[in-house]
Amino acid sequence: MPHTNLAQHIHTNVRAALDEDIGNGDLTAQLIAEHTQARATVITREAAVICGTLWFEDCFLTLDPDCKVSWKVQDGQLVEANQTLCEIHGDARAMLSAERPALNFLQTLSAVATQTRRYVDATKGLPTKIMDTRKTLPGLRMAQKYAVKVGGGHNQRTGLFDGVLIKENHIAAAGGISEVMELAFQTTPPHVPIQIEVETLAELDEALLAGAKLILLDNFSLADMHLAVTHAAKRAELEASGGITLENVRRVAETGVDRISIGALTKDIKAVDLSMRIELP
Repeated sequence: MPHTNLAQHIHTNVRAALDEDIGNGDLTAQLIAEHTQARATVITREAAVICGTLWFEDCFLTLDPDCKVSWKVQDGQLVEANQTLCEIHGDARAMLSAERPALNFLQTLSAVATQTRRYVDATKGLPTKIMDTRKTLPGLRMAQKYAVKVGGGHNQRTGLFDGVLIKENHIAAAGGISEVMELAFQTTPPHVPIQIEVETLAELDEALLAGAKLILLDNFSLADMHLAVTHAAKRAELEASGGITLENVRRVAETGVDRISIGALTKDIKAVDLSMRIELP
């Protein structure tokens, strides 16, 4: 993940989630006597790659700084159904208020890490990198990019501010591939990556001639990917995108492309089924 203050992102995410859920106060938690202490256990009901422990923990600590979370697992660990993930000791009211936001973070980020691990495992033994995209849940981009890395994937640019991706509309507006690449080289800081999307082998050739070093092959057939890799001959890094599934990702990797970007890592996910059981004295 690009360099950032992850702790600040975590606290911003958690504060927003707690404010959204609790508002002016948890009316139901008031049914528990004040200062009551409780113990809770979190288990997973299905196999998963765990991710989001820091977000989960911060939900409880924000409401109860004296809360103790004892983890039995760590981010990146593959767990089985019915396995205990952690135990929590602290104020019962705070624990009940933090429960849903905390589980939301843990089950969502674990889903991203688990999905990513599936794609990484499907291409095991091949040098191709599995990459994320900007197709993330609003407000959770850094969290989901963290989860992609935990799952064994790699991060693309964070946003529009730290990377250039030239698509067909940019090309059309600039007057062509050579023209838009020239403009990009003139205006982009040296440390910022410049990537251009091509849709045909002819456009690939234009991009190579224009000096492109990072090229996105948009919805290329497997046959055309093979031809693109041969033609590029390592003059540029090639990335496949569009129509990538678990069923075909290995075949795509076997064409020799350097990278495969997959929006499904962060947008087509199913939350991991988790359960938290609270015990009051």
